[in-house]
Amino acid sequence: MNRCHIAYLACTTALVGAGLGAAAPAAAAHRPLVVSPGESIQKAVDAARTGDTVVVLAGTYHESVKISTPGVTLRGVGAGTVIEPAAPKAATKATDSCSEGGNGICVVGTRTRNIANVTVEDLTVTGFSRTGVFGTATDTMTVRRVNAYKNGVWGIALEGSVRGVVQGNRAHDNGDAGIFLANTIKEEAGAYDSGQTLVEHNRVENNRIGITVRRLRNLTVQANYVTGNCAGVFVVGDENRPKAGDITVTANRVTENNKSCPKTERLPALQGSGIVLTGTEKTRVTGNLVARNTGTSPLSGGIVLFKSFVGVTSDANRIDENAVENNSPADLVNTDTGKNNAFVRNSCRASQPAGLC
Repeated sequence: MNRCHIAYLACTTALVGAGLGAAAPAAAAHRPLVVSPGESIQKAVDAARTGDTVVVLAGTYHESVKISTPGVTLRGVGAGTVIEPAAPKAATKATDSCSEGGNGICVVGTRTRNIANVTVEDLTVTGFSRTGVFGTATDTMTVRRVNAYKNGVWGIALEGSVRGVVQGNRAHDNGDAGIFLANTIKEEAGAYDSGQTLVEHNRVENNRIGITVRRLRNLTVQANYVTGNCAGVFVVGDENRPKAGDITVTANRVTENNKSCPKTERLPALQGSGIVLTGTEKTRVTGNLVARNTGTSPLSGGIVLFKSFVGVTSDANRIDENAVENNSPADLVNTDTGKNNAFVRNSCRASQPAGLC
């Protein structure tokens, strides 16, 4: 907070105290804490109380930021607010759990209590070795209008969180997924009910995978533009119970995800995958445009139903009313042996096996 802002608050409090008496405490609620270039975002966040907004003015800030107070908003002023890693010698003990983890902005709950109602919006986060914006054990966390790029693993990630909103962001040129959502990243566990988490209106491009939803239930991915990745959208389950599913993937534009990526311990080489379901149940893929995704990976194709690499089938999924065009090896691909999967009223020309269009 700069001196002018402190003086303004002091004068305001004095006037209110003199003229209105008991109204003075209300005037102190929901304070804007303003951070200027050269000042510490973390110090402002540490001073924030529930309901406060930390406004970060245009400039480049070399630090990681950890938020552990509920109800705090961290807001930049748009593309001009940039958060980058600090030099190693500049890292402070106050932020080491976030910075040493290789993350830019961390929103962190506890094992026994989710942190609620935190918002991160209107800023750029780039260059971190792991994740740009990372939330763990959060409830109703919102990430909005964030530009997350050139981070080593994920652009934006939520783990073990409920009722999240990831909306209107741009996630590009990250090492793994542009947007990543999972039950847990540290252990094997059954799918987690995400409480109607919503991922919408994001532009996700030139990552390894555009959007990954792993071992979750009760989530919607809608109206995103996903292009230029090695794979567009992955919905992933495994042998754990409950099974991943009850997910809706709708109204997305998933085109030309033809970047080539080498294999990893979890996945083969990727190229030309539009929307992939593997090891899921009761997931609906509907009303999407999936076009010009071309490759020779086992996961290549427009909309692909694939038995998971640990042998778990996909069951009772519905793929309907999608426009699936000019994908290779086919627009619709089903290599799964699961039961009750339905391909209905899709606009497409070629499928494997034949007859799905």
